[in-house]
Amino acid sequence: MAMKVVNWRKLALCMNPNGLVVYQRVLHNGPDTIEEIIERHVVKKEKSVDSDEDELSARRRLTSTRREALSLYRDIIRATRFFSWTDSRGNLWRDTLRENARREFEEARFESDPEVITRLLISGSDAVQATLDKLVEKQKQQIAKEQ
Repeated sequence: MAMKVVNWRKLALCMNPNGLVVYQRVLHNGPDTIEEIIERHVVKKEKSVDSDEDELSARRRLTSTRREALSLYRDIIRATRFFSWTDSRGNLWRDTLRENARREFEEARFESDPEVITRLLISGSDAVQATLDKLVEKQKQQIAKEQ
């Protein structure tokens, strides 16, 4: 009998709209929100000044590489303006190049290794520059041929 008394201590009496007394069981006497539960049960690491500085430098690197990636993508879009001729299927080279650039950027979107990201950015910018140099050279040859 004592066991039942202990178990029933967590009951609350309520009166419903019909005037009947209803027993409701209280689920817990603990925290009300998930944040309070997590705060109570998760072991907290003490933050040191070094970890704050490391976090700040990581954010700067991420922001820097993000900026460089966006800059490279914009350079590619700008460079494709000069490709106004069509391929054998009648598609504009400009559209094909833009689709391929978008696909490659999407494939590398969730890359987290800084060395790989840096290598992709450098090779991408080198490729854009080399393509523009070749395009300028071919246009010069075309102009010389016409004269």
